[in-house]
Amino acid sequence: MTQRVDLATVMDRLAIDDLITGYAAAVDDADWTGYRALFTPDGRADYRGSGGIEGPAAEVADWLAETLTLFPVRQHLIVNRRVLFREAGGYRESGDGADVRADYVNPMRFASGEDFICGGRYAFAAVRTGDGWRLSSVVVDERWRRH
Repeated sequence: MTQRVDLATVMDRLAIDDLITGYAAAVDDADWTGYRALFTPDGRADYRGSGGIEGPAAEVADWLAETLTLFPVRQHLIVNRRVLFREAGGYRESGDGADVRADYVNPMRFASGEDFICGGRYAFAAVRTGDGWRLSSVVVDERWRRH
């Protein structure tokens, strides 16, 4: 592998990391315009693994905007990000698509002041577009919750 390929891979990893961090910040800050902008036009989100809905990201954003009003305080911590780049023939060091598996811990607070916390794993699929890396899908697999 050449230094040029190594640098491109590092740059792609940083861009994908920024995309995933942007996802968490958009949800936590109720920035639904920003949330929609993170996805490709045909991007989908699947929150069924945490009791939610699945569908086009724009429609899911509307659902999140309504549902998350229950929690005026939210903070996603997305950790242990594992990035696998892919191309038509399979996985490799770099490419125009990536699968990201990441764990999350999500403390939130109800308007009443009661705490709610959950954790699990995200499966993100990202693609390189003319506007940079965008999400083509996100799937939530909640593993635990406490309130």
